Amino acid sequence: MNLLGIDVGGTGIKGAIINTVTGQLITDRKRLPTPQPANPQLIIETIVELIQLFDWKKEIGCGFPSVIQKGVVRTASNIDRQWIGLNAADLLTEASGCPTYVINDADAAGKAEIAFGSGQGKKGNLIFLTIGTGIGSALFHEGSLYPNTELGFLKIKGRYGENYAANSIREAEHLSWSQWGKRFSRYLKRVEFLLTPDLFILGGGISKKFNLYEPYLKCDTPIIPAQLKNNAGIIGAAVGAGHYFEKSSD
Repeated sequence: MNLLGIDVGGTGIKGAIINTVTGQLITDRKRLPTPQPANPQLIIETIVELIQLFDWKKEIGCGFPSVIQKGVVRTASNIDRQWIGLNAADLLTEASGCPTYVINDADAAGKAEIAFGSGQGKKGNLIFLTIGTGIGSALFHEGSLYPNTELGFLKIKGRYGENYAANSIREAEHLSWSQWGKRFSRYLKRVEFLLTPDLFILGGGISKKFNLYEPYLKCDTPIIPAQLKNNAGIIGAAVGAGHYFEKSSD
């Protein structure tokens, strides 16, 4: 099955048509800037514009930077707070004419990495972290997702983890790789203490630079970079939508 996957990020909204069986991109990825303010009207208009670039009329999967319960937005860390309480799935379906499945963006990216990337074939408790504007998380036990974990909001030195060790903080505070790596290591050790994972998988754009900060990560848990890079969220959103609409049709 081919489906359109969309990933709503803090700086860009990306999409591509995905083969949900293989995880391969069928088209080139397209990207539009995330509007500011990232309120419902502007985000929806941008997503509809992206859908139109693909001339797409069928089901869609959308990864969203929020806790998502049955399509409803429950948090808003990198989007406008006007989203809270709105059913993003229904709003996008109505605006685009395409049945839309919405999933937490980190959960989507994690699903892709477990199915097609670095987590493929790995057993036990796996934690996928996507490091960008914030820190998103996806927790898997023997391949099954526990959704909406939001581990970026663990406190480190009085600050939320994503306000202490996200890539955006590295850039804003002009941290060297050693400075940032040591910060991120403290964050990982907090997660490790609480959840005792068997493996950390690090995603987001910063996964491409893993060799620059790997020496500063001092966890007992093995740490590997993600393979799918910035395509993971798009792939996972499409795959999640495929599963959702297959179940709905049963």
